[in-house]
Amino acid sequence: MRVVVQRSKTASVTVNNEVTGAVEHGFVLLVGVTHNDTVEDARYTADKIAGLRIFEDENDKMNLSIKDTGGGILSISQFTLYGDCRKGRRPNFMEAARPDHAEEIYNLFNERLKEHHGLQVETGKFGEMMDVSFTNDGPVTLIVESK
Repeated sequence: MRVVVQRSKTASVTVNNEVTGAVEHGFVLLVGVTHNDTVEDARYTADKIAGLRIFEDENDKMNLSIKDTGGGILSISQFTLYGDCRKGRRPNFMEAARPDHAEEIYNLFNERLKEHHGLQVETGKFGEMMDVSFTNDGPVTLIVESK
């Protein structure tokens, strides 16, 4: 799995002119799944993200996790994270998982964040065109990978 983690002040996702998810502060996660990702990859990545200490404490030091701050998560499926741009001008998406496998792992990842970590998780709609709007806080942007 490959997840782009963006700390945000506000975030929302719209599908077909309907807001399907929104959070006030927390993370925007762009979540990519590849062919050989498993339940363990979903668990590892969710656990790593839930524990990332990238919010400032009272001394302005990045020392707090999303759980510590009560933030929410806007999780967006993003197969283009596995786009290979090394050859030519058109990305190759051969490393992106097929939709049925990707959706299963993506859902397990989101459930882990909700059920195991008690986090608010909002989403778009898997496989749909989505408009994502957010204010990056910091800006703070990281990439978390399972392997």
